[in-house]
Amino acid sequence: MKIMVPVKRVVDYNVKVRVKSDNTGVELANVKMSMNPFDEIAVEEAIRLKEAGKAEEIVVVSVGPKLAQETIRTGLAMGADRGILVEHDGETEPLAVAKTLKAIVTEENPDIVLLGKQAIDGDNNQTGQMLAQLLGWPQGTFASEVAPEDGSLSVTREIDGGLETVKLNLPAVVTTDLRLNEPRYASLPNIMKAKRKPIDMKTPADYGVDMGTRLTVLKVEEPPQREAGIMVESVEDLVSKLKEKGVI
Repeated sequence: MKIMVPVKRVVDYNVKVRVKSDNTGVELANVKMSMNPFDEIAVEEAIRLKEAGKAEEIVVVSVGPKLAQETIRTGLAMGADRGILVEHDGETEPLAVAKTLKAIVTEENPDIVLLGKQAIDGDNNQTGQMLAQLLGWPQGTFASEVAPEDGSLSVTREIDGGLETVKLNLPAVVTTDLRLNEPRYASLPNIMKAKRKPIDMKTPADYGVDMGTRLTVLKVEEPPQREAGIMVESVEDLVSKLKEKGVI
């Protein structure tokens, strides 16, 4: 079984994001970047499936700038076998990424596409679902448990009411949630080995995909500062204050 894991290069989750002075976006210059945390969980799950003898090859794929090679190398250091980078310096939107991934799936023919449920920069939560639709494959989103069976995949999903288990015929698309696993740290020997693992460099033109954006960002602003709380003496005072604020 072959597993393909799409990953995205994003601002590290420990970094406090700052808005550009011209309000056109967030500041990326001299900011620490890393693999999207949900994608890191997907890489870890793919590696665990390989270690359990359920998979033979793991291919890490990214669509982004040349520096996204570092993100792919992280996946290779964790235990993936090879990488594919579709180099694109501009903005990427879920539909264009899904179309690119569909073209790569056609070439690579994986049994499972395993990716994070969303990226922490755009929080769109769309790419996995769009890819499944484009491929005509079954999908299991928000996975907290993945169990391969003969020709199928049992996926436990996190839903509003609790948990739901679905059985998917392979090939399938699965998006990962936080509670699926805890990603490992890459060891120094594996980091060194990752430098020798192959990364195929591609462009959107190689797959005939138009990466042009369909959305326009009008303005990006910092959220308003939270006002300090006040102490009230009674429930009546609380209701009165809420009415003054227009909350009720």
